[in-house]
Amino acid sequence: MTTTSIVLMSDRRVAAIPVQERGEALLDARVHGLVVDDRKQDAAGAWAHVRQGVLKRLQRAQALLPGGVQLLFIEGYRPPSLQRRYFEEYSAQLARANPDWQAAELREATSRFVSPPEIAPHSAGAAVDVTLIDHQGRELDMGTRVNASPEESDGACYTDAPNPSARARANRAALGGALSTAGLINYGTQWWHWSFGDRYWALQTQQPAALYGPVELP
Repeated sequence: MTTTSIVLMSDRRVAAIPVQERGEALLDARVHGLVVDDRKQDAAGAWAHVRQGVLKRLQRAQALLPGGVQLLFIEGYRPPSLQRRYFEEYSAQLARANPDWQAAELREATSRFVSPPEIAPHSAGAAVDVTLIDHQGRELDMGTRVNASPEESDGACYTDAPNPSARARANRAALGGALSTAGLINYGTQWWHWSFGDRYWALQTQQPAALYGPVELP
């Protein structure tokens, strides 16, 4: 599976999008009707927060899902310092595995899985990693685990990858249908990553500016 048809986060067009900050608060999804997983929890509770506009759209997406199926919120806001650490660690991992790669190639490959810190949607509170669960809280088959890298999954983490089962592809379609109808967009290398209001969203939806830039949790 290649990224030929996918605009990557490292694309210069993404960084070129200006931000017209709305100043919306980061809200805790745990107290606004969403099921929030604790695998990414942190002491400050940052992972459970997203901007108000994102939360509103997640609530709408939840209402659009079939009966007995719910969104499972995995991770929302990510402090800029944590985003930088994730980017540098994955970049170093790829560099060790591919010592002949030049800096530009390494940055591009890294951005398939971790956004460059300066434009990262998670650090703007604009992105969320989600999956689906049934009425008993069991995660549905999505073809890979959430946060499976391209290397680990042999490219099956890509939203439109052909290798997952028919059931997994159907579950991805149900997730994507609800989230896209609610106004969020997907990052094509990660079926679980959806955003609204960030630079990537602005580029993909042909908006003149992003609504949210990097922010710190109060």
